[in-house]
Amino acid sequence: MARSAILAVCLVVGGLAGCTSLEERQRANGDYDYVDVKEQPRYKVPSDLDTPILQSDYDIPEVGENAPKDQIGDQITVTSPSLVLPLVAGSHVEEGLKEATVWFDQIDDSQPLDTAIWNSVISFLDDRDIGVVNFDKSANLLVTDWMIIEPDQNNSWFNWTRTDRSIGRRFEFNLDIKPHGRTAKLKVKLRDYLETVGEDVIADLSFEQSRRNEVEILNEVISHYEKQVRLEDVKRIRQIRSGFAMEMGFNPNGDPAYMVDGQYDLVWPRLLLVLRKLGFNVKDLDKSTGLLFVNYGGAESSWWDNLFTKNDDQLDLEKTDYRIQVRKQGPKTSFTLLSEESEPFEVNKVTELFPAFKEAMGTDNLDI
Repeated sequence: MARSAILAVCLVVGGLAGCTSLEERQRANGDYDYVDVKEQPRYKVPSDLDTPILQSDYDIPEVGENAPKDQIGDQITVTSPSLVLPLVAGSHVEEGLKEATVWFDQIDDSQPLDTAIWNSVISFLDDRDIGVVNFDKSANLLVTDWMIIEPDQNNSWFNWTRTDRSIGRRFEFNLDIKPHGRTAKLKVKLRDYLETVGEDVIADLSFEQSRRNEVEILNEVISHYEKQVRLEDVKRIRQIRSGFAMEMGFNPNGDPAYMVDGQYDLVWPRLLLVLRKLGFNVKDLDKSTGLLFVNYGGAESSWWDNLFTKNDDQLDLEKTDYRIQVRKQGPKTSFTLLSEESEPFEVNKVTELFPAFKEAMGTDNLDI
């Protein structure tokens, strides 16, 4: 019986504690007697005594002329500040900026930066079934349709009274691209707001409330963008590790070369793995020009392996410096073996080395 009574009291206390509204939870706890406190006059020092040195470290500054007069007592919200979270690699925020904005720097060159950002924003809206009223890519402007939210966080299982609450928001996205095209700023602005709480309608928000809504939706877009980047990275790594088909061919200059059935951005890192597997050491490289400076030192093997088996991974190549020229050729990628003086290998040598390169390039989950 005693246990039942204690449990009942706990449920009643918990229910009363949990019935506070969202607005009440955004107010400071305690009393507000300080609002009615009058400023006390400074104490007077008798004329026959020395006046002590007064410090101004703890003086309360004067209230500015434009300060809101009603923001006192229980009218002040104590919610935590809204912060933009730059989760995407290459993104950052500008300190002290009051607008809900985030900067992006281009890291992936597979598509223009503005295209990548807009695709992510539109994908985010599609995932949440949010329509687009206006999208003008030339003006870098997108306006969403109404986002209808019906929050239920104020209603608990012990709350027997229910207040219908619905929130509608429309946002405007602006993209500011730097002239070089590799840096962009995405800004979000709350365009329209309409909230109904029972029979009450709220259409006007303070600057802090508007910014909170703007930062909230911007962080959701950034999180969606970061998730897309991670998925693309996983897909790209899987493609690189799965290997590519390769055949003999010619580069644009007519020199004998190896033709790889893959895009340049995927073949480039795969080729680095292949070279390491075959015993090449990459001394220097420039992906923008497709040039690799390598040294052939022979495939690594232990004395134990050489004692019982013949090492077939060794190439019939002089252990010296070479160059490799990688080029885009339509949907494929070619790479040409060159001497240290940039002279292409003879056809017979390219043909002789082809089986080793083909096997390494096509091996799934290449073990290096």
